[in-house]
Amino acid sequence: MCGIAGFTHAKRAETGRIQKAVATLSHRGPNQQGVYESETVSLGAARLKIIDIDNGDQPILCEEPRTVIVFNGEIYNHLELRRELEQRGHSFRSHTDTETVLHAFIEWDTECFSRLRGMFAVALWNECERRLVLARDRMGIKPLYIARRGDDLYFGSELKAILIHPEIDRELSLEGLDCYLSLNYVPAPWTLVEGIEKLLPGQWLEWRRGMVNVSRYWQLPRGNTANCTPEEAEAELDRLLKQSVREHLQSDVPLGVWLSGGLDSSSLVHYAAQESSSPLMTFSVTFHGRSFDEASYVREVANSYGTRHTEFDLNPGQDLPQAIHELAYYCDEPNADSGALPVWFLSRMTRATATVALSGEGADELFGGYLTHRASLLASKARRLPRPLLEFLLAASRRLPVSNEKIGFEYKLKRFLEGCLMPAARAHIYWGGAFGDEDKRSLLQQALPPALESILVAGGGSLQDYLWFDQKYFLPDNILTKVDHTSMAHSIEVRPPFLDHRIVEFANSLPAGMKMQGSTQKVILRRLMQGKLPPAILNRKKIGFDIPAHDWFRGPLRPLLEEAVAFASAEHGDFFQIPKIEACMRAHFERRANLGYNLWGLMTLFFWMQKWRIQTRAPARTPRRSMEPAFSSTS
Repeated sequence: MCGIAGFTHAKRAETGRIQKAVATLSHRGPNQQGVYESETVSLGAARLKIIDIDNGDQPILCEEPRTVIVFNGEIYNHLELRRELEQRGHSFRSHTDTETVLHAFIEWDTECFSRLRGMFAVALWNECERRLVLARDRMGIKPLYIARRGDDLYFGSELKAILIHPEIDRELSLEGLDCYLSLNYVPAPWTLVEGIEKLLPGQWLEWRRGMVNVSRYWQLPRGNTANCTPEEAEAELDRLLKQSVREHLQSDVPLGVWLSGGLDSSSLVHYAAQESSSPLMTFSVTFHGRSFDEASYVREVANSYGTRHTEFDLNPGQDLPQAIHELAYYCDEPNADSGALPVWFLSRMTRATATVALSGEGADELFGGYLTHRASLLASKARRLPRPLLEFLLAASRRLPVSNEKIGFEYKLKRFLEGCLMPAARAHIYWGGAFGDEDKRSLLQQALPPALESILVAGGGSLQDYLWFDQKYFLPDNILTKVDHTSMAHSIEVRPPFLDHRIVEFANSLPAGMKMQGSTQKVILRRLMQGKLPPAILNRKKIGFDIPAHDWFRGPLRPLLEEAVAFASAEHGDFFQIPKIEACMRAHFERRANLGYNLWGLMTLFFWMQKWRIQTRAPARTPRRSMEPAFSSTS
């Protein structure tokens, strides 16, 4: 696991520039940093040693043909690929998967990416052809940022590896902001920095003498194809999970499992315990004394499987302001998911005893596990009611007392009814996001381009539509980005076994009835784990892994929020409608509304802009209307 960075240069590169880029990624790879420089390209990597600790320093160079690799990720089938390559005459100097990927590229060129099973972002340079190839894994587990200035290409595992270049402007992207304020994240290909994009999952990019070509090696599947009984589907999922977890346990360093006590992480503990010859290490964050604390479920699973369990209680007594300011640096693509804060502390705790952690990301998006999935289907029935009746119910819900619960009844009811008055696709993202269209417009002194509108699923209305959207955008650009940046800030590699592409393809082939039936969600996974997990785990309600934002913004986080808004007022008062933001704050503090998650997103945005000196456009300027990204397609 590593961080990678690099750039092409038509002219001689500034001395030490690539070393500076790699230095920004040292937290991703504290064990070794290295660079490769030629007349045309500079490549670098910061390595966290997981496989073959004594060898495999990067970059790795194959002299004939003269090809170089920098690599971030894990390839779980690298040994079987290596055996095939050895039969074809290739020889190896290390046991790392990085060297296997290098030789696979030499043998099969860009067709090699479809042979890789795992998570990765990779850059390969052929000196003779003056050709650079970048690629990203199928589900977007590992990030890869790209920018172009003139004929030159810049890339990195994090934005900061690109922002060190003086050629790169630090201007706020209006397309990215349009999405961020609604979704709480920025979907690929955009970022929040104008001119910097994300390579899409399943894509590769070729740069050759200033010319760029982008292509896909894998497409997220959509639509039912499986013709199997529930019993057959259960058996196949069991086989795939066993295989995936077994492969994800490969490590030459200590490994554990992040355990929430929910169905997904508990299932991983079950399969990992079957494969492990020694007790597993498990790690959890708790919220003692709160209604959403999952400690009792966590301990039941830990006791059932005899794990070596460690917990961290997240409460206002911790140094929350310090952690939030550090998030602004390490999560240099801002993410308004307040779950980043517990993941931050979970990663820090894990690093004390383990370097690798398995985690349950992806199961909700594959099998229909979110409350928003139930809301979307329920809303299709609610929309049959007369619109005036829905508007009356919404007005009544706004008069309900505001609670301090993380997600109280009145909050859910109001958001649900608001969504029922929206088109189906827009409502689905609103329930998991922040600002509606009207509120979003009122926050700014100028109009935004309709970037969000261009990626919404046309029509929507079916569970499969919502799951596809969540897999394509919410999963890679929110969940996986959050986990990658917060875990790598502490030099932790997190592996999501549910996102083996064979499981993804299988899950997307199943009919909706094997995912949701009435109020029962993740039907096929729940069916599989019957008789394996404790009944309390199978029958419990899902609890989101985030903080009580409504409550904490009325208490310990209020000064931090006021600090962030004061900065925005002083530096960007001609861009944001500060009086509107201050009105939202007063409404929240006075318990006239629960706006904690909206305020978290604004605070995160403002601290990020402050940390990275992001500039905004003067309102008099016309927003850029071109929706065509430089490298990628949103289709």
